[in-house]
Amino acid sequence: VFMPALSSTMTDGKIVSWAKSPGEKVAKGETVLVVESDKADMDVESFSEGYLATIIVPAGESAPVGSTIALIAETEAEIEAAKQQATTAPASTKAPTPTASTETVVASTIVTTPASVTPPVSNSNGRKVASPRARKLAKDLGLDWQSIPGSGPHGRVVVEDIEKASGKVTVATTATPQVKSTPVAQPVKPAPIPSGEVSAFNTLQQAVNRNMMASLEVPTFHVGYTITTDALDDLYRKIKSKGVTMTALLAKAVAVTLQQHPLLNASYSEQGIQYHSNINIAVAVAMPNGGLITPVLRDAALMDIYSLSRSWKELVEKARAKQLQPDEYNSGTFALSNLGMYGVDSFDAILPPGQGSILAIGASRPQVVATPTGMMGIRQQMKINITCDHRIIYGADAASFLQDLAKLIETNPESLTL
Repeated sequence: VFMPALSSTMTDGKIVSWAKSPGEKVAKGETVLVVESDKADMDVESFSEGYLATIIVPAGESAPVGSTIALIAETEAEIEAAKQQATTAPASTKAPTPTASTETVVASTIVTTPASVTPPVSNSNGRKVASPRARKLAKDLGLDWQSIPGSGPHGRVVVEDIEKASGKVTVATTATPQVKSTPVAQPVKPAPIPSGEVSAFNTLQQAVNRNMMASLEVPTFHVGYTITTDALDDLYRKIKSKGVTMTALLAKAVAVTLQQHPLLNASYSEQGIQYHSNINIAVAVAMPNGGLITPVLRDAALMDIYSLSRSWKELVEKARAKQLQPDEYNSGTFALSNLGMYGVDSFDAILPPGQGSILAIGASRPQVVATPTGMMGIRQQMKINITCDHRIIYGADAASFLQDLAKLIETNPESLTL
C-alpha cells in the first residue's frame, strides 16, 4: 500500500488510523486506512483483495506521497514472505520492482485510491461504508453499524450516527431543527501552547504555508470601500429565523454583482485571462487546530438565499469534521475573508493561488455621517477591501465592482431573496 496523493499540492500524508490490523483480510474496495491530507481526512481503499501482511508506517506518523506504508499479501500463506520483505525495505521507498525473492508475494503492494474523492455508498461487495472511528465505536457499544442509517457524505455511517443509535444524543441535537438554529459565528480561539515549546505545523498549516509562498509571486493591489449596511441589516433581522446567515447574504450579494463583472471572477493563465462559466464563492474558515480552509459555495448567484444558507452550514460542519471533498474546497473562483465577528475595522487579504480576487470584510459599526439633507445621522457601515491580481485586473475594474456591490447592498438587498 502506497501513500496516495489526495490533492495536487500534497507532498506528505499523516496516517490518522488503520481500519485493518495485520493478518486481517482486505476486500476489494474496502477501506484500509484514513489519511490526513492537506485539507481533510480521507478513507483510502484497496484495489484488490488479500491480507494485510504488515504495517510499515503506524497511525500517527507521516510518510511522503508514493512511499510504501504497508504490504498486502494475496494469500495467508504469503504473509510471512511479505513481512520479510518489509524488514529489508525502508518505509520511504517507492513501489518495489519484483525480483525472484519477492515474486512469491503476489500483489504484496497494492496501489490504493482515496475513497473520499469518489465516495461510494457501498463497496464492490455491496456492503455499506462506515468510517473506521464509527466502526470501532459501534463495536465498543455492541451495535451492528451496518443496520444504522448513515448521515455522512454519500450515506456513509459516521460517529454521530452511532452515538444517535446508542441513545447518546445531546439535548442541543434534538431540541430544535437545525434550520431554526443558526448561531452567530464565533471567533475560533487557538489551543494554548506551553511557553518555550516549538509546535510542529500540521498538514493544513503546511498547505497554507505553501499557498502563501506561491502568492508572493503574484503582483497584487488593494482597493477599499465603505458600505452602509442598514438596509442589509434590516433584511437579515427579518429572515435570519428561517436559517439565513449573514455569510450567505454577503456571498450572494458578491456573486450577483460578479455577474456584471466577469473579469473579477476570472484568473490568470499563461495563455491569457481565464474566464469561468461558474461563480463559485470560496469563504475562508479558521480551523480550531490551526490553519484555514475555504469551503466553496458553487453557483452562488443561481441559488436562493435559503438553499445557500443551508449549503453553507453543511460545508462548515464538514470542514470542522475534516470531511470536505476536494471539489468543495478547491473550486472557488472568487474568495471572501470575513473578520467582522472579531470587531476588525478593516484589513487586506492575501490572494489565494489560482484566483483573481479576494474580498476582505470588516465589522459593521454605527458611524456618525452627513445625511443627504445636510444633517448629521447614525448609519451602520462596514469597510471592505479587495485584493486583485494586477496582471489581469486594474484599479478601475475593482472600483467599479465595489461600487456596484455597495449599490446592491445599500439600495436593493431584498433582491437577494428572489
